[in-house]
Amino acid sequence: MERCRWATPGVTPLLFLAFLLLSSRTARSEEDRDTLWDAWGPWSECSRTCGGGASYSLRRCLSSKSCEGRNIRYRTCSNVDCPPEAGDFRAQQCSAHNDVKYHGQFYEWLPVSNDPDNPCSLKCQAKGTSLIVELAPKVLDGTRCYTESLDMCISGLCQIVGCDHQLGSTVKEDSCGVCNGDGSTCRLVRGQYKSQLSATKLDDTVVAVPYGSRHVRLVLKGPDHLYLETKTLQGTKGENSLSTTGTFLVDNTSVDFQKFPDKEILRMAGPLTADFIVKVHNAGAADSTVQFIFYQPIIHRWRETDFFPCSATCGGGYQLTSAECYDLRSSRVVADQYCHYYPENVKPKPKLQECNLDPCPARWETTPWTACSSSCGGGIQSRTVSCVEEDIQGHVSSVEEWKCMYTPKMPIVQPCNIFDCPKWLAQEWSPVTVPSFFVC
Repeated sequence: MERCRWATPGVTPLLFLAFLLLSSRTARSEEDRDTLWDAWGPWSECSRTCGGGASYSLRRCLSSKSCEGRNIRYRTCSNVDCPPEAGDFRAQQCSAHNDVKYHGQFYEWLPVSNDPDNPCSLKCQAKGTSLIVELAPKVLDGTRCYTESLDMCISGLCQIVGCDHQLGSTVKEDSCGVCNGDGSTCRLVRGQYKSQLSATKLDDTVVAVPYGSRHVRLVLKGPDHLYLETKTLQGTKGENSLSTTGTFLVDNTSVDFQKFPDKEILRMAGPLTADFIVKVHNAGAADSTVQFIFYQPIIHRWRETDFFPCSATCGGGYQLTSAECYDLRSSRVVADQYCHYYPENVKPKPKLQECNLDPCPARWETTPWTACSSSCGGGIQSRTVSCVEEDIQGHVSSVEEWKCMYTPKMPIVQPCNIFDCPKWLAQEWSPVTVPSFFVC
């Protein structure tokens, strides 16, 4: 019997055994590293009830020495929008120090956001002053690092959060607010307005910003003054004079307004919860200009229909799709003219496909009945019954009758004109009549 030999030149059994031992030790060391840790514990309660918070889970090192890896892990939680009246989370943390004296004096603290150096420290500004103080080295877990970002502070460090609300995710919203979208559900609107006010015309409309718009920004340069009119989907109207600098809630939409001696800046991150009409009020002799930019949602979009029914039940047919204009707000089909308003809306071309390509099953085909053999008294009439099959091109040909045996063969003869024939019927003779004679 031939013995097994080493196929690889230069590899001896001793070296091979050493290789197996080293591999076994490497695999065992990786297993040991994992088994040095206890199992992960349950997730903690979320740091916030809404607006996106953080939860953690702990594990214990079972070794007398240090373990490789981390003993804590995090995940996001409570990823639902807070009600408008809840306010800003960082602002809540600043206001919690209002009843604590700072250098012997009480202050009303306002949040200082978007610190580029340390976004996760709690810096607050005393209202009505220039005093800015770091009231805590770390904000609470779940606080946004920046106002225009989903990134959140966890244990004093800013952690990347994607629009999918996953830690470490780099997925971003597009300009339309769609997570990982391609920007096709909205359109960029930008323009400039120049006031043409007079003593008889003190107010004018700058631009109408519709419901659902995002990233709204207007800059007025000049002596005039911006103000807002709103109209909700339910028809409720409102007005806001924007008299002072600050952040306001207008029809559940956060409005950031800054007033300077020579200009005004209006920002609304959106999405707007109402139709906003931005107006300008004449406040001086000089003209003003307003530059605006925002992303307007395409609320009417073409929607491809399903395929219409096939033109044939068997033997090959065709079916088409169509396109209908769909209102995304009301979730109903509207007239096509609404979709033609948006140049970005390209009506999809109809799709054509073949359908029901299976050959039609063989069937009985009959000729018309022949004339009855008798006009009355009962006769018979006949016809031809044959088994036929139709191919995909629609050609009909006769086939063997067994192919049609799944349905009964129709009769080839039938009685006809079974009513009685008409005949003469003699009645009884009438009485004899005697002729009358007349005598002159």
